[in-house]
Amino acid sequence: MPKLRFVTPVAVVVLVLLYAAWQVQPAWAQQPVVVELFTSEGCSSCPPADAMLIKLSQQRNSSIAKLILLEEHVEYWNGPGWIDRFSAPTYTQRQAEYENNLHLATPYTPQIVIDGHVQVSGNDPRAVEETILQVAKNPKPAAVSLRFVSPEKLQVVVDNPAHAKMEVLFAVTEDDLTSNVRGGENGGRTLKHSAVVRELHRLGTTADAKFDKTVNVPDKSDWKKSDLRAIVLVQNPSSGQILGAAEIPYTEAVPAIAGR
Repeated sequence: MPKLRFVTPVAVVVLVLLYAAWQVQPAWAQQPVVVELFTSEGCSSCPPADAMLIKLSQQRNSSIAKLILLEEHVEYWNGPGWIDRFSAPTYTQRQAEYENNLHLATPYTPQIVIDGHVQVSGNDPRAVEETILQVAKNPKPAAVSLRFVSPEKLQVVVDNPAHAKMEVLFAVTEDDLTSNVRGGENGGRTLKHSAVVRELHRLGTTADAKFDKTVNVPDKSDWKKSDLRAIVLVQNPSSGQILGAAEIPYTEAVPAIAGR
């Protein structure tokens, strides 16, 4: 599979401009903006984009937008030198679907897709900044509410006034992850990650403008609960556009009651 690389240096300081821009924009209601980074530990031009996502994870909330971040590791960079432990077919396939919807010739890394319908290079912070500010002006029609009803169960409620059938997706992300890469293009480097997608699957579809379901929250032994977030996306299955989104940290789970 062709692998296009963007080697433009990323001046992470540009993200300060993003923060400053949020402060001077008109007072639109805070909107969820979904930022998906497709990356790989086997790609030498990806670490700057990974670093940018870490910066964004430190600025998830502002008066303009609530950033919902997903770092998805694709498989096509895996080889004898290094296999990315975070990569999975689900993320490779998701990127391929975006390439089809966005009419791109080939997938590439690092790629950022914002709200499922706008894509920019992961190594172009200014384009990322401008796109986030632009899409934040457009309210999403579907409202998503998340609530832990027990430490292991999450209630997902979607109100979709459009009445159209939309896909409801569930993801788990983890912050503060580090890999000591021993081979491949990044051999010898220590790579840091935030919002790494640990799980992504379909919950179902909206019907009669509503979706209400209580789901089991996955929690594997090698995941750090304090760094986990549950994310729900409402997505148009035809265009890929994200019409609603919400996230909730695992730390908001209801603690178990002693003796029960």
